[in-house]
Amino acid sequence: MSEKHHDEHFGHHVRRYLLVFYALLLGTAITVAVSYVPFTNHALNIGLGLVIAGTKAFLVAGYFMHLISERKMIYAILAFTVFFFVGLMFLTVWSFYDFPPLTITR
Repeated sequence: MSEKHHDEHFGHHVRRYLLVFYALLLGTAITVAVSYVPFTNHALNIGLGLVIAGTKAFLVAGYFMHLISERKMIYAILAFTVFFFVGLMFLTVWSFYDFPPLTITR
């Protein structure tokens, strides 16, 4: 009796991992398909690629790294990490147009 319950519980997790795996495969196929679409604005290509990559990263971190079932402290640490990462990316992009005086740009 106990072994049957264990197999059902284990099968539920295997099924979830397989669904996440198939979602990641679909995300990869969508990423490749979108890379062949010639959008007029390159920022749209990059933004769409980042959204797909972010979704895939959420699936990997949430299910394969078991963050989906963690406590609030993990979410707080993750939120601070995302906040500082976005801040650093903003500063990096902002610095592209911040040239020192008398700098010659080509």
